Amino acid sequence: MPKTPTDGPAQPRLFPANVFDGFGPSRFRPAVEPVVGRKFRSKQPARLKKQVRAHAPRSPGVYGMIDDRGRLVYVGKAKNLRARLLSYFREKSRDPKAGKIVRHTRVLVWEQIGDELAALLRELELIQTLRPKFNVLGVPGLQRHHYVCVGKAPAPHVYVTNKPTGKELGVYGPLVIRWKSEDAARRLNDWFKLRDCPQTVPLSFADQPELFVDERSAKCMRYELGSCLGPCAGACTRGEYAAGTRAAKGFLDGRDRSLLATLKELMSGAAERFEFEKATALRDRLQTLEWIDARLALLRQARTKNSFVYPLVGHDGRERWYLIHRGQVRAVCFTPSTDAERESAAALIAATFTGGPASPVLAGGAVDSVLMVVAWFRRNAGEAAKLLTQLAATERCRTLPQQG
Repeated sequence: MPKTPTDGPAQPRLFPANVFDGFGPSRFRPAVEPVVGRKFRSKQPARLKKQVRAHAPRSPGVYGMIDDRGRLVYVGKAKNLRARLLSYFREKSRDPKAGKIVRHTRVLVWEQIGDELAALLRELELIQTLRPKFNVLGVPGLQRHHYVCVGKAPAPHVYVTNKPTGKELGVYGPLVIRWKSEDAARRLNDWFKLRDCPQTVPLSFADQPELFVDERSAKCMRYELGSCLGPCAGACTRGEYAAGTRAAKGFLDGRDRSLLATLKELMSGAAERFEFEKATALRDRLQTLEWIDARLALLRQARTKNSFVYPLVGHDGRERWYLIHRGQVRAVCFTPSTDAERESAAALIAATFTGGPASPVLAGGAVDSVLMVVAWFRRNAGEAAKLLTQLAATERCRTLPQQG
């Protein structure tokens, strides 16, 4: 069965989804930058190849393939448009998917972009908006995101859900490998002795007054095994249980990572005593919790610390400022050189870096956008030295000399 998006509403379209009417505007291009592109039509791949060879530039950009019914079937990006497009017509070296795309193509269109980062962002923007049928990565809903949460009164615990309600004590994510997240939630509940039973199980605490006291027993083996405080059996007070909840939340918040050090110590001790089965179990628990700790640390950094202005010189020799707030590129402008441009850039910076605390839940395609920015600076580590704070960029708007 073909994969289709199932997560979230479709993006609004100005024109019917089955008719391509151009790529449309982009927030990853300075407002004053003209759009440069070409469009060629032919039923014969050889003629399309000839047009590419004659007209495609050796510069970054995005391209689209349109079928005989006028539908956009594929969007791609390239550091070198000419080289990338010509690769589709090399029958002996291209992959099967490229050949299939070319066989469906009747119209080839491309749009030049200032630099490679803009091409990456523009491709994602077009995929999320236009949803070509041969694109997979970046389509909203094709890869279902989920969140690890702490909540569900009266005895909160760690669990995984696709859609947080907003009533949780903590929401962490988004994440994409659900079985790993569920394994991490289970191990955290075991370590901090939090219940994981259904909401239908009646709960009571040792310090909870009751008119009619019934003798209660634990509803599962976890209490007997020492991996649950037993709120179903009235075996703990509210304060004792709340302490476990706070500790689990502290780990997921990144405030208290002592759990990882403790597990490493226990694992080493078990190995030294030749208790290899126990050491293996501890290793498995440690690897799961290290995975979620690293993933959440990456997301925290992307969404709370990644706010800056990123100057980048494009293929055309012009420098652009990428305004990145909470991990997302919010706006792009040319480095200002006149009084009017400096005033406009300062206003754009002020409008971009405003707002309250970051939401714990990222909507729509924001997840992929945040992760793309993180991946860009990971691959291009030297670029971090060029970053400007909001204050520094605003100050430069006041002091940049005019270019004659």
